[in-house]
Amino acid sequence: MSGSVEDGGLVEYFFGKDGSDKLKHDKFTQFLKDLTEEMLRLEFAHYDYKRRGTISAKDFALSMVAAADASDLGKLLDRVEDLSKHAHLQDVRISLKEFKQFAELRSKLGPFSLALFAYGKANGLLTMKDFKRAASQVCGVSLSDNVIEIAFHVFDSNRDGNLSVEEFLRVLHRREKDISQPIAKGLCQYFSDGWNGSKKCSSP
Repeated sequence: MSGSVEDGGLVEYFFGKDGSDKLKHDKFTQFLKDLTEEMLRLEFAHYDYKRRGTISAKDFALSMVAAADASDLGKLLDRVEDLSKHAHLQDVRISLKEFKQFAELRSKLGPFSLALFAYGKANGLLTMKDFKRAASQVCGVSLSDNVIEIAFHVFDSNRDGNLSVEEFLRVLHRREKDISQPIAKGLCQYFSDGWNGSKKCSSP
């Protein structure tokens, strides 16, 4: 996939040198998967600046609330800071694998949100066990207990020890939207520029 936007690197990769090849679904899907994987790796590396292979509970919590609306951000950051007051959480380290697993769950918010409300309605209060079961059985995502406990702490709006489901889903939906829309827009622009560049290069 070498080449710049000007000489149509990606366009050639997907459509061939003359732009006449058909776009293969599997190839494009794998490209998006690899792109997402790289973005997650870079985000994790931003927090793991000491290259320890893990990030702190606080940094993981910050990544959770990064896209929160300005009206919610203050109280969420207060809860993130509050992690340091809990000995069993302040020393927790989150691995890249755990980071990716949570990101995968974020990409499946539709079915996961329905599962959370269903479990909550059935049991009265949504427990960490319910949360873990919903992620695993409905979305096929295995979350560690540490990840779930951090999420419950950060998204506990009234400090009663329970997850504020609506707040949690609202922030994560906004985060996923902030990621997916720029990617889609950027790819469309990339293909447009690359396609025009390819046509110019092939013109006599």
